[in-house]
Amino acid sequence: MKTVIGDRTGSAAADTAGAQLVSLRDAEGCEYLWQGDPKYWSGQAPILFPIVGSLRNNRTVVRGKNYDMLRHGFARRMKFERATSSGNSVSYFLKSNEETKKQYPFDFEFTVFYRFRKRTLSVGFTVRNTGSETMPCAVGGHPAFNCPLEKGERFEDYDVVFSREETVSCPRLEPETGLLDLNNRTPLLREQSVLPMRHGLFAGDALVFESLRSNSVSLRNRNTGHGVRLGFADFPFLGIWSAANDAPFVALEPWTGCATATDESDDLFQKRAMTLLEPGQSRSVGFILSFF
Repeated sequence: MKTVIGDRTGSAAADTAGAQLVSLRDAEGCEYLWQGDPKYWSGQAPILFPIVGSLRNNRTVVRGKNYDMLRHGFARRMKFERATSSGNSVSYFLKSNEETKKQYPFDFEFTVFYRFRKRTLSVGFTVRNTGSETMPCAVGGHPAFNCPLEKGERFEDYDVVFSREETVSCPRLEPETGLLDLNNRTPLLREQSVLPMRHGLFAGDALVFESLRSNSVSLRNRNTGHGVRLGFADFPFLGIWSAANDAPFVALEPWTGCATATDESDDLFQKRAMTLLEPGQSRSVGFILSFF
């Protein structure tokens, strides 16, 4: 079930299916969010929980027992309950159940919150450990945006613009396994803030950024100045992705964790960058989307 929120400056819509965002429009009706197309990618803005990225052979180990879990976790495939709704906000929640425990043997409550105000959508995640043991987890967003936004524009008319100059080398994602090779890196920026879009950037899957100086990034048409901005100050990782078959979208993805690295074990507690929540403890993070 979809819920539309907004004001005179625009609107957003979210769905109980995965609690994902399904629309982000300005007052003139321009749709910024990718609407999904199986030819390229049928998703739109899936929510990543309790892992980000791929596990080795889609399997992890918790206290010596194997658990199977697909890439980016199970939240995006679950039906959430709508918790609250008003004219400009809506929230959803998911609780651990028999199905989730087959993949992830922990008790939790996961809440997703959206609020739209003045051309800006705030997105919040809260994870609470409702069990009696330490719980490892990661969370992330995966919103994809139409690129180009308007007819007559080209993918190559767009840049990803970082809020500060960056010098970065992105680790390689193995295409066969989805694992992160932190020792095999591609130099991408050198004291630069602008990354011109071209489809070849994504031939090897997503670009993974870590330890950035920037806390926001924009996808912008360099000719018109039209685009969308992501503020991700709460997240230590940023993924930028488009499907390798010349897809007309770019995803800007804030993550608290990352895919299993080639140099680490399958033990979920040993997975790099996982948040460890003690019983009764919770953690909240959020990101901001605005269009211009």
